[in-house]
Amino acid sequence: HITPEKFYVEACDDGADDVLAIDRVSTEVTLTVKKDVPPSAVTRPIYGILGTIRLVAGTYLIVITKKKKVGEIFSHAIWKATDFDILSYKKTMLHLTDIQLQDNKVFLSMLSHVLSVDGFYFSTTYDLTHTLQRLANTSPEFQEMSLLERADPRFVWNGHLLREFAAQPEIHRFATPVMHGFITMHSCSINGKCFDWLLVSRRSCFRAGVRYYVRGIDSEGHAANFVETEQIVHYKGSKASFVQTRGSIPFFWSQRPNLKYKPKPQISKSVNHMDGFQRHFDSQIISYGKQMIVNLVNQKGSEKPLEQTFAKMVNSMANGMVKYIAFDFHKECSRMRWDRLQILVDQLAEQQDEFSYFLVDSDGKIVTQQEGIFRSNCMDCLDRTNVIQSLLARRSLQAQLQRLGVLHVGQRIEEQADFEKIYKNAWADNANACAKQYAGTGALKTDYTRQTGKRTQWGLIMDGWNSLVRYYKNNFSDGFRQDAIDLFLGNYSVDEVEPASPLHVKKDWKFLALPIIMVVAFSMCIICLLMAGDTWTETLAYVLFWGSASFGTFAIILYNGKDFVDAPKLVQKEKMD
Repeated sequence: HITPEKFYVEACDDGADDVLAIDRVSTEVTLTVKKDVPPSAVTRPIYGILGTIRLVAGTYLIVITKKKKVGEIFSHAIWKATDFDILSYKKTMLHLTDIQLQDNKVFLSMLSHVLSVDGFYFSTTYDLTHTLQRLANTSPEFQEMSLLERADPRFVWNGHLLREFAAQPEIHRFATPVMHGFITMHSCSINGKCFDWLLVSRRSCFRAGVRYYVRGIDSEGHAANFVETEQIVHYKGSKASFVQTRGSIPFFWSQRPNLKYKPKPQISKSVNHMDGFQRHFDSQIISYGKQMIVNLVNQKGSEKPLEQTFAKMVNSMANGMVKYIAFDFHKECSRMRWDRLQILVDQLAEQQDEFSYFLVDSDGKIVTQQEGIFRSNCMDCLDRTNVIQSLLARRSLQAQLQRLGVLHVGQRIEEQADFEKIYKNAWADNANACAKQYAGTGALKTDYTRQTGKRTQWGLIMDGWNSLVRYYKNNFSDGFRQDAIDLFLGNYSVDEVEPASPLHVKKDWKFLALPIIMVVAFSMCIICLLMAGDTWTETLAYVLFWGSASFGTFAIILYNGKDFVDAPKLVQKEKMD
């Protein structure tokens, strides 16, 4: 309910009388009751409070205005938030200068951009941020906590927006922790036995960002593009789960866009890599137990130094809980020899059996725990990584379904055509969701995952198209995308009294002049070819002159590539690396 002085958020549960009153002037948040809502208030339905944020014009309230039911986890409804609204506390913008108005508009468009990326999920009764195993190993006190208090902070994407709510325990139940990633649920049947199969990917909000601006780790040991993926089976009250992680190669390296199709990765020479590396694996071991690193990068070319450094650092760390295997995905599977992936799966089989999976029976008794985890990575931790994760998850699922009595002895999942189709499409959808959130386009190689485990010609064409779109976005729109994520997650806070806004970066003269010269020179070259001169030598001279002028300016632009890409303005990524 909106009045000029306050926002009133009314709880719509049966028998609830609580109303949250948010003062639009003092920003104070208090609890009241339904009878205190003025009849003159403008009323509209909302499905959750995402939180509040301060911009140039003052504070804004972000609410969920549309939701779509994904399904149910153990009778708890799970929703995808599909539309949001950003409501200003201030009733007028007259107190702002033109520049401030412009800045405020840019910040609002950044928030809208983050919210427009698909993949925000929430539940008002179930904790989506934890795996089944973490939830099963908790205390009674933990069960009593509000969803906001007990959520895993790595996966609460609106943690920064809810910081003021977090400070007041009595209003916690009005705050909705939202995770970002992917969830799919399917009711499946094999041998006439019905079971629920779920796939949940949770994207970490620590060191979050876009492909080329966020690589490696930060000083706290948080890895870029870190995603926890859990596969769940629910059959006759028994629940099984298998968890894997993916994350950028965990030391200090960068790969800034510079107009080249594939910028060369740079390993930082000025920092002690072992500190962050050690922190990363210490926290991983606490969360998941033993670590089996599966490194899928190329073992030649520009990716080779990353593989060598990673292997060397695992050896130097000499931790018995961390093992390492390198598999050159592109070399092994070149010329579409996708059957060779089985070599890696076979190499990991013994380790996977040792790690096991989490299983709780229909009486709630824990039968097995997952003792360790596969931490897969390639360069982006998207395309190659997803293919391998889907194969390891299928092997675990085979063991789970046999143990639960869904599959008969000797039966293979691959032979169950209906389920296999659901399985492959879900993993391909997971790849697409993770890729769109990090690289800005759908994943590559999904035809392998989605189809029959074979690559197709159409799949190669789609990969080419997605690669082109990725190239454009990574070079010409990722700075804005990175700024938007940093603003949303609180890595950058808007200072209302800040005299110079970081949004206003003056571009060098060459930024405008060189592309214009190149286009003009190239156009003149084409015109000279089409409108031949009196003699062929004259035509050749003109074509050579304008051709070399366009080629020369193109070479200068490429040499100064970093000046021509769209770079983040709010947080200096070089300093962070």
